[in-house]
Amino acid sequence: MEGESPGRRGRPGREEAGPESGESGRGRPVNVRSGAGRSEDDAGPRGVGPRGAPRRQPTRETAARTYPRALPVVPVRARGLTVEDAAGRRYLDCSSGSGALALGHNHPVVLEAIRRVLDSGAPLHAMGLTTPVEDAFVTELLRTLPPRLSAHARVRFCGPGGTDPVDTAVALARAATGRAPVVTVTGAHHRAAAGACCPADAGEPPAGVLLEPVRGADGVLTAPDAWLRDLRRITAERSVPLIADETETGVGRTGAFWAVDHSGVTPDVLILSKAIGGSLPLAAVVHHDALDGHDALDDHLDGHRYDSDGHRAGFPRHRAGASGAATFRGNQLALAAGAATLAHVREQRLAEHAATLGGRILSRLRDLAAEFACVADVRGRGLMIGMELAPPDGALDGTPADADPPHTGSELAAAVQRECLHRGLIVDLTGPAGNVVRLLPPLIVTEEQTSAVLDRLADAVQAVDRRRDGHAPPRRAHVPH
Repeated sequence: MEGESPGRRGRPGREEAGPESGESGRGRPVNVRSGAGRSEDDAGPRGVGPRGAPRRQPTRETAARTYPRALPVVPVRARGLTVEDAAGRRYLDCSSGSGALALGHNHPVVLEAIRRVLDSGAPLHAMGLTTPVEDAFVTELLRTLPPRLSAHARVRFCGPGGTDPVDTAVALARAATGRAPVVTVTGAHHRAAAGACCPADAGEPPAGVLLEPVRGADGVLTAPDAWLRDLRRITAERSVPLIADETETGVGRTGAFWAVDHSGVTPDVLILSKAIGGSLPLAAVVHHDALDGHDALDDHLDGHRYDSDGHRAGFPRHRAGASGAATFRGNQLALAAGAATLAHVREQRLAEHAATLGGRILSRLRDLAAEFACVADVRGRGLMIGMELAPPDGALDGTPADADPPHTGSELAAAVQRECLHRGLIVDLTGPAGNVVRLLPPLIVTEEQTSAVLDRLADAVQAVDRRRDGHAPPRRAHVPH
């Protein structure tokens, strides 16, 4: 399935090439609307089936869940970069589960790691207990960390929820320093619970400084390397723990195994999630055993210490106020999938691959920005790239606009996303105004697949640009169902 174009002739869903065949050209467009006539759902009891899921979703789930409405795709099969829906249409997936799928969908090394655990009879859930699966994950994780951190690392598994690792890191820093305020980089999105991070008083150093090396939810904004080095120097001089949130940027995504590696900075605390679970829910906080002269964090909070060989040393301490003691921390299947993913990215040098292809994508998108006035900016690092859309006449997002053509940046981005979907390409939208098209292809993406992604994205931008200027978009042929 991987590498096939959704626009090949014939009925979608039929195999016309091997799974390793490449993608080239812009591909024939895909009709994503519901097919006419009797569907597969109608044949089943009470009309239940995968093709009717988008129709049933609005009547069953809250309107707050808008993602399926923006991308009305019901995936039933997936491999690598390619997703196939219930109607047999195929798409190139450049959202990668918001970065959780470092190796794409159903990578063989991930599936094999999961099968080994399932076939072994080992427990699938072992909260707080040492297991061989957990030990293997930590051993592999330590191999990837910056050397100055891995030699003194302590690993704390958290619940897989978005706030858990951030809350844990904040609690650890506060316990180590005895101070409460935590400073966050302005505009950063850290998924922390309300009140977890607050501005520091001018007269007292904060308990920590929390930042994302690349702020994905803010529109893919990269912190300059020189600025990070200056920040590291200042925090070290004032004995303030530096906390790097690598939830989205870790495991090779930015062209280095960890985004902080670009600057040579070693943080005191790393927040890890998404890709470290190999597509399954997993989160952890890694911290230095002593933060700039402060007592070891585990003297204050529950945690585990690992020696240089990756083996746990001693038992966890449990004290009042311990953070992160979530029921589903350290899921065994996620640990196995994560260890396999970390090893594969390291052994296959996929971070370097991401850096190379990311540079090519940025170059091509900058050509688009020069050609189309609605492309206001292109930025990113490795395979974490954002293309900002804005109306050339300077109209601001949120101002009243006709339904057609799009006038605001957010409307332009949404229109590009829809046009991409018609062409068999799934992209994400991000930024405070939702006006940034984000590309997060898996690290295994090939050069040929990259060309297909860029061609389809260029077609989508061209179609939106023409419609905005009052010209009819190019006629789209529809693939028969």
